[in-house]
Amino acid sequence: MPKVMHIRDVPDDVHDSLVKAAEAQGLSLTKYMLRELDHLAKRPQVVRENAAVVRRTQAKVQGRPDRDTILAVLHEGRGD
Repeated sequence: MPKVMHIRDVPDDVHDSLVKAAEAQGLSLTKYMLRELDHLAKRPQVVRENAAVVRRTQAKVQGRPDRDTILAVLHEGRGD
């Protein structure tokens, strides 16, 4: 069941920036904030997944891969 969150003491300039960002994307402030919170909540998972890709890449190349190799494996894992 969805939860309700209230955030107090949001500075005016922060609120104004969030409202403008939401409007720029054609979203209500609530929908914009829900999307941003979802991204924020998933960030640790993405970091863990990226670290796993780096470890797999290191195992494949048997050492420390260069940046291009890591990016290629990341794109491959994402289906890019």
